[in-house]
Amino acid sequence: MTSTNTTVPTASYPKVRRIRFRFGDPEPMKHHFVEGNIVLSHLLALLSAGFPPGEESFIRSVRRFADRVTDPVLKKRVAAFIGQESVHGQEHRHMNEKLIEMGYPMVRLFTFGRDSLRQRVMERVEKVVPAYVHLAMTAAAEHYTATLAERVLSSDEIQAIPADPEGWHLLNWHAMEELEHKSVAFDVYRAVGGPEWIRIGVMAVMYVFTIPVVTVGVVLSILTDPRGWRPIRLLRQTHYVFRGPILNGLMADLRKYMRPGFHPDDIDTGALLEQWRQNLFGTEGTLVGHLK
Repeated sequence: MTSTNTTVPTASYPKVRRIRFRFGDPEPMKHHFVEGNIVLSHLLALLSAGFPPGEESFIRSVRRFADRVTDPVLKKRVAAFIGQESVHGQEHRHMNEKLIEMGYPMVRLFTFGRDSLRQRVMERVEKVVPAYVHLAMTAAAEHYTATLAERVLSSDEIQAIPADPEGWHLLNWHAMEELEHKSVAFDVYRAVGGPEWIRIGVMAVMYVFTIPVVTVGVVLSILTDPRGWRPIRLLRQTHYVFRGPILNGLMADLRKYMRPGFHPDDIDTGALLEQWRQNLFGTEGTLVGHLK
């Protein structure tokens, strides 16, 4: 299947917003910045740690096919996707620097320079992976992030979780932009003739392994945090993460991607996206003052 949904209204193009968050200003971030929740603090710290190298890899996967994208609308969407992912990586790096200062050593494992040995190894591995597989991994990962973004932005219960205000601003901005560009990598994959079986197969592997791998990472992160060694509290908070609005039902939502003929825009998030554009960047938007 090579058709692609690239004809979209100009207003729905992803928009690159130059923005800067001020972590720890004016109030210092608490060590467990999701207040009182050890598990969520370490989970969000680990996700933030992985975003910069992950999003840089997503950009490279799309650029491998840039010369084969001929549709002018898709070209503009790809440029905006790259711009948004670049800013995401930049702002999460700033947060990660703060997390390392606060005593999250696992974050340091994912924090490395663009000329570092780990970066060069990562890029060499990507070149060994078939280009279609690399792009399919990006499209699948974008479905993960868009699915989580929809949950975060549509749940009053999640929004009511007490946490560092600037951390919440970062999370909501990132989630909103994930919805803006949720179908770009997918449309590139379709436009260049990516096989449907590879798309579905890659997601099947990620479906099985992503949550177990992240869970192990969170456990290791908590083990490095003596202030987090609270067995009863950890059990209660772990139950909340898996049974609460964040992960409950998530696997069923992710499975939709593996349906033959699926497209990310089959899941209508337009009204939710417009609501949050106004909340964050409207005339009285919460983050207007953060724009550079």
